[in-house]
Amino acid sequence: MALFLMLRRPSYSALALAVRSIRAVGSAPTFHRSISTIPAFSPQLLRRSFVPVHRFSTATATAVEPIGEQSLVEVLESEIKCALDVKPRKAEVPEKFPFEIVDNPGDQTILLKREFEGESIQVCVDIPSFTTDDEDEWEDPGIPMVVSISKPNGMQLELGVSVFETEISIDSLSVKQPELSSKELDYAYDGPEFPDLDEKLQNAFYKYLEVRGIKHTMADFLYDYMRNKNNKEFLMWLKNVKRVVQQ
Repeated sequence: MALFLMLRRPSYSALALAVRSIRAVGSAPTFHRSISTIPAFSPQLLRRSFVPVHRFSTATATAVEPIGEQSLVEVLESEIKCALDVKPRKAEVPEKFPFEIVDNPGDQTILLKREFEGESIQVCVDIPSFTTDDEDEWEDPGIPMVVSISKPNGMQLELGVSVFETEISIDSLSVKQPELSSKELDYAYDGPEFPDLDEKLQNAFYKYLEVRGIKHTMADFLYDYMRNKNNKEFLMWLKNVKRVVQQ
């Protein structure tokens, strides 16, 4: 079970890249005060990553006999059994959830999509860093996401957001201008850090996102949904590793 609990936090750059790939995918079924905004494709937006991590000691490695193939398969089978025994709480889609959910097997992220008064809104949601299965020791890690709001003229507002159970935190904010060349974008002014903005302006951005459905009240559902997704993806990964080892 130790391997199952080793996770890494996804970075905003990785999440931004995931948005590009998932945008082309079709649709699926659909689903509140500090807010974090990140342009869906800005490399600096995503800050957390999520993968099992092992640290090896070379001193120890020289003193231990190599693990045979059959032993590795046995350990993988044990981990698969542990993963199958985990039964996260079912994610119940809230009533009147305004987003369509796009969830592709094998992806670390999901995409939430909706149209709002002529805008096209896409929210790329990453797996948070789950550190324990004990609800008594629960620490809210925040759900990292990239919010991309596209206007009819092609311009985009992108926000790096962290959603918690009691609030939303906007981490970054930028404007995308599709008419600019890649070279011009390299020298484009990105604006100040979001926390450096006037408090009234920050609060206005929080309200702006809330009106579009980006609220802290979506946290409970997303925690359950992403925990279930994490379990499914980890189980699939274990089975793929076992299949490769046995070939």
